[in-house]
Amino acid sequence: MIRGGGFGNPDVAFMLDQCHNIEAKIPGQIRSVLNVQEMTARALLIDRDALAAAQRANDVLASNAVLMDAFYTDVRPALAAWREQRGLPADPMAAFLGSGYLERIAAERVGGTQAGWGA
Repeated sequence: MIRGGGFGNPDVAFMLDQCHNIEAKIPGQIRSVLNVQEMTARALLIDRDALAAAQRANDVLASNAVLMDAFYTDVRPALAAWREQRGLPADPMAAFLGSGYLERIAAERVGGTQAGWGA
């Protein structure tokens, strides 16, 4: 996706399927976005020259090592700094949970009309 030019292309639509059955929906969605950010950052860390060389040499273990080096890199501090540079919370989940929004909307729904598939 990234190498092929799909990332940053306005004609490509990305979507997260919201099917959070166990966790609360908004924190679940935030976690999904954080997962996408972390995996994208790791994909960008792949040493593509080293990977290509290992693939040309048919060296499966070296190819795996290149991918694992990127995959096991802790990108969370870099992403936190990236967010802060843009005036965003370094830890979006902590910011959301600390905002009280979930409790506020739950309190507003007390006594309201139930909505959903079973309503």
